[in-house]
Amino acid sequence: MLRSWAGTIVIGSVVVAAAAVAARGDTFQPAIEPLVNPVFAADARLECVYERTADLESGLTEGPAVAPDGSIYFTDMPFGTRHDTIINRFEPATKRLSVFTAKAGKANGLTFDAEGFLLAADGADGGGRCIRRYDLRSGAATTVADRFAGKRLNAPNDLCVDRLGRIYFTDPFYAGNETRELDERAVYRVDRDGRVVKITREVEMPNGIVLAPDEKTLYVGDHNNGGNRKSPKDPAPPQGAMRVVAFPLDADGRVAGPRRTLVDFGAENGPDGITVDSSGNLYIACRSLARPGVLVIASDGQRLAFLQTGPAKQSGGFDDWRGIPSNVEFGTGNDAHTLYVTIDKRLCRIATQTTGSPPAWAARRAPVPSTN
Repeated sequence: MLRSWAGTIVIGSVVVAAAAVAARGDTFQPAIEPLVNPVFAADARLECVYERTADLESGLTEGPAVAPDGSIYFTDMPFGTRHDTIINRFEPATKRLSVFTAKAGKANGLTFDAEGFLLAADGADGGGRCIRRYDLRSGAATTVADRFAGKRLNAPNDLCVDRLGRIYFTDPFYAGNETRELDERAVYRVDRDGRVVKITREVEMPNGIVLAPDEKTLYVGDHNNGGNRKSPKDPAPPQGAMRVVAFPLDADGRVAGPRRTLVDFGAENGPDGITVDSSGNLYIACRSLARPGVLVIASDGQRLAFLQTGPAKQSGGFDDWRGIPSNVEFGTGNDAHTLYVTIDKRLCRIATQTTGSPPAWAARRAPVPSTN
């Protein structure tokens, strides 16, 4: 069993909610101090709906993504030589859990495109180093993009889709024995014709990525943990930027102004996955050992709330993933007020007083693929 803990910390306008982290099916009551516009209801409970049972000692859950039928897809990804990443499917109403595929390579971030196909950022460390598209009916996967300017991508990490069906994705490199062909770690976009364009390189190690509801701003988590060598023989550089930055976009979806830093985590481990609600607030999975949790900020960087997901000042470093979040996503339909969070080797959810920004498939009114 996981050890439980409890407590509440208030730092300025940031509310840190801490409570017992429980095994699958259990809940805990976060102590959240009300704000003028509270993000979480006073009686919100964080419920763990999945906990890994497969024989995978390392790795983490990642990439929750809401499908057109309202189900939540997420990955359970091992590290090292094991490459049998699982993509799971969770049905919110019934709590039914099923495996979509057990051969997902090194799938990390997930999302759905405007036609309702599942997209995966397949990383390095034995993965495909590409963007894949899965057909939910057949399970077949095709490669959408694996190169830029003729060179192999580093290790796609996370992705999002705009209303025109274009795929924005981040391409850092965190782990693996592969030699990188690209000098840069950049943010790219796959256009509808398959062309890959560079959106920005004004990030050190791009990780989480999301568009504002009006698609006029692109938010990127810059998580430079220092593990970014070009060849396995090269020494690892020191830790760099840990921040969330915003880029203004023009009508063509290109960067059209200077980068803004919304959150700077300093020397502490910073952002992983990011999502937005319908009001444009950002929900950031923070991989901090000192304060692991979900930070909620307004689009101008004002801190609104913090949901702590694990005990602070953990011993053992990242050898112990207990309570460390990786990504966040809102549900849809009757589940639109639910925030899903992948935490260490689990999938959890909590009710909010807002709703997620409509995904690309909702804007295009794509048909619901059959999963029967």
